Amino acid sequence: MTEDLLPALTARATEAAHARDPACSCAAAATLAHRDDATVVRHAAAVAKAHAPGTDPAELTLRLAVAARLPGVLLPPLAPAPAALHGRPVTYWPYGMPVDPDDPDAAPWEEAGVLLARLHRAPLPETVPSMRGPEKAARAVALLHHTAPRDPAAGPVLDAWADLPPWARGEAPAPGPTRLCHGDFHLGQLIRDPAPGSPWLLIDVDDLGAGPPVWDLARPAAWYAVGMLDPDAWHRFLTAYRAAGGPAVPPDGDPWPELDVPARALTAQTAARAVTKAAAAGRPLDEVEEWLVDACARMRSVTAAAPGGPGRDFPT
Repeated sequence: MTEDLLPALTARATEAAHARDPACSCAAAATLAHRDDATVVRHAAAVAKAHAPGTDPAELTLRLAVAARLPGVLLPPLAPAPAALHGRPVTYWPYGMPVDPDDPDAAPWEEAGVLLARLHRAPLPETVPSMRGPEKAARAVALLHHTAPRDPAAGPVLDAWADLPPWARGEAPAPGPTRLCHGDFHLGQLIRDPAPGSPWLLIDVDDLGAGPPVWDLARPAAWYAVGMLDPDAWHRFLTAYRAAGGPAVPPDGDPWPELDVPARALTAQTAARAVTKAAAAGRPLDEVEEWLVDACARMRSVTAAAPGGPGRDFPT
């Protein structure tokens, strides 16, 4: 079935492109992603995405409706509900250009901060599902525990995860107000129309929903805390988010009391995925993966030393 998915999805992307532009030049389709959890194909100005097996079509439809109602923040879909293909829900989108990974100085950190602030300030629909960020983090750690619990690198990751409060592990409601959240924010979730001067928009609604808005700041906060994100980029992002009225952190002062726990959770999630992949491939950790595991060990030491709970920051 998997072997049949890619050509069938390519045909669907071609149909969507021709529906948008009957005069389509019909250049060759491009496969943008082909993984177990998502297959994405582009043909001209249209993109077709086959979502992960087991994705609830009803919940996905609710998420598509949110994207359609926030066209200046989220990329609007081309159809209001998913189609079905080989047992997988399929959605259709306009094509957009992603952030250039080879030009980090041009990364739109300010624009990302403003978009997240606008998303978090948007009215929360009554029917939107829960944001899936903590759930995905818990699955990543559970997979590590199931597949490679005796790997020497697994211990610091599992210990750091165990130190987190239940809400960060997806086991209890999060404290504080609930907002509309992206659920899986990183720079790969930004695109813009190829036309010069087009604005950036957020993509990927798979994890969109109601939850703690601080989770959307957690990945860049974690990268900053462990030394993987330039401090200037982090401060540009955070300053823009605050200036746009983002509610996840106070408008001024130290943001880390709110950021500490979700940043730790995202560090553990990323490290768990890294160790799981390395163990499955039978290879040692690379330098970045070792860095993530070391960060988990440092997180544990700081947590143990803080009588009131996790420290303000884990050392870089």
